[in-house]
Amino acid sequence: MSHIFLASPHMSDEGYEKEFIQEAFDTNWIAPLGKNVNEFEKEMVEKLHAKAAVALSCGTAAIHMALKSIGIKQDDIVFCQSLTFSASANPITYEKAIPVFIDSDESWNMSPRALRKAFEKYRNHLPKAVIVVHLYGLAAKIEEIRDICNEYNVPLIEDAAESLGTTVNGKYTGTFGDYGIISFNGNKIITSSGGGMLLFNTEDGSEKAEKVLFWSTQAREKARHYEHKEIGYNYRMSNIVAGIGRGQLKVLDKRIGKKREIYEYYQKELSELQGLTLMPRDLYQSYCNCWLTTIQLDERSPVRPLDIMIALEENDIESRPVWKPMHMQPVFSECDYIDDSQTSQSLFEKGVCLPSDTKMNEEDLQRICKIIKGMWK
Repeated sequence: MSHIFLASPHMSDEGYEKEFIQEAFDTNWIAPLGKNVNEFEKEMVEKLHAKAAVALSCGTAAIHMALKSIGIKQDDIVFCQSLTFSASANPITYEKAIPVFIDSDESWNMSPRALRKAFEKYRNHLPKAVIVVHLYGLAAKIEEIRDICNEYNVPLIEDAAESLGTTVNGKYTGTFGDYGIISFNGNKIITSSGGGMLLFNTEDGSEKAEKVLFWSTQAREKARHYEHKEIGYNYRMSNIVAGIGRGQLKVLDKRIGKKREIYEYYQKELSELQGLTLMPRDLYQSYCNCWLTTIQLDERSPVRPLDIMIALEENDIESRPVWKPMHMQPVFSECDYIDDSQTSQSLFEKGVCLPSDTKMNEEDLQRICKIIKGMWK
């Protein structure tokens, strides 16, 4: 039996990626920059209706540059969703700022109730930014969260690393906040082998993008010699990586369709198992990209999350726990945490991410579901 991945790169059947890469080779623009980088940024702006975009080496770099663009300094406070991957929070520490973690709610993402509690608690020392995440492609209550941030005049960074293609009321995630973060890591819904992009959504987005472009190319001043007045970073995306991304963008909608089909297959096969529920989908006028289909097991279930992960592993099938919340991580143990109803911890303790690879066929899905259903007998 073949190995089944959790989520792996899926190049287009049409070979779009090869065309863009070949052009880069033919013109000798393999590094550092070139046509593909500029066109990839342009195409993402057109697809998502952002104001501007800068292609970077990874999504983490994009978060770092968003924080730097806002002007985050040492000892500034940044509110950050707790239930997320550490890359959402790590860049806060790069600028020696202080993360305050916010609990989730039934959306699996930042709780507006907890966010309001945080603003009230820190009303005399307001945060310089808020980082919300659209976990596993599930849309946060982004309009409500944006309204709260606007009320306090605090910039919103939208981590849409996992939710490219997800919409709320027809508007793409990553374009509600002042800044949006996209990731093209190898396991994402489309990939450039790595890489990320920072979206700018305010009227002065083009101006901000120019400054981020400057920082991300080592902050070299316009002089004949190498002149540096600020600290810079080697964060720019390469022309080859961008070429892969351009090809992948052409099949984004197709990949979303397949991810949703995978969710629906699991829903049909597993939803009647006692104590097992699938993650919510399409809440609050959203359309979810279903990047990873995730399940929850409550006290009625005869098995625990680890039991399922081990059973799948023994059959050469990948799965994964839900992200361990940041407020539970040893590295952030001294940081403040604003609770709603311990939702973040509960989702982590009860959750399993099921294989959601878009190259899976029906036989693969049958094999996965047979193993899981067999554990209820």
